Amino acid sequence: MEITDEKNGTFFISIQKQEELCHISFNYELKQLIFLGESPLSKLLKKNEYQFRKVLHVKRPETYYKGFKLNFSIWEGKDVAAFNDLSNIVVTEKRNGKNEIFVTAERKKNIYEIYIDGSYLKEKNKGGYAVIVKSPKGEYTLNTFNTKETSSSLIELLAAIRSLEITQTIEEVRIVTDSQYVRKGLTEWVINWKLNDWHTASGKKVKNINHWKKFDALSNNRYIEFNYVKAHSNQFENTMADLYAREMAEK
Repeated sequence: MEITDEKNGTFFISIQKQEELCHISFNYELKQLIFLGESPLSKLLKKNEYQFRKVLHVKRPETYYKGFKLNFSIWEGKDVAAFNDLSNIVVTEKRNGKNEIFVTAERKKNIYEIYIDGSYLKEKNKGGYAVIVKSPKGEYTLNTFNTKETSSSLIELLAAIRSLEITQTIEEVRIVTDSQYVRKGLTEWVINWKLNDWHTASGKKVKNINHWKKFDALSNNRYIEFNYVKAHSNQFENTMADLYAREMAEK
């Protein structure tokens, strides 16, 4: 898409998909979207308007200017409600040449479960994270690490990366996390980041880019389920991962 003109706070945007073309106007302040004419591409965007609006809304106001260009993807037929339902499992399947992302309510049986959590203590200016691996037989392995990173989100991402490194010989795993940053990052955001050479919708370099690239690479040839669990909800393994992460941050 390319912003081609602006008039009184309304931006005129041209969108192209191969040989198909459509035009819209969008007022960022009013969040007013108008399709200018009818075409197969405009019908596709209307059908998936929620996704399209997310692209428009997430851009920062200062990035609305004539000449701004952005690549983005629309997941035709995506069940947005299912993805937003935190009780569902989000799956990435990258084995045998596949590159699929889907949602399911059913957890796969007899696979390794990985419980991760990170902690940053501002008063100590230290961080730590824990990775607990549970085998299908119910056997636990604990791995703890400290870090000099000061971002809680990044520490959660480091835990996720380390979890895939620890289990790199295991094809099927379930990552149980209380981090939406980790869950959404690999299953939703990375797609558009890669289309834009690892830039966000606002044209800025993705934060923690090298870590995200590593996480994405480690997911290749793997089947990974992402199971979200609310923090401090007394889920046993999540609680233990939190305690061990804090313990490492306090050292």
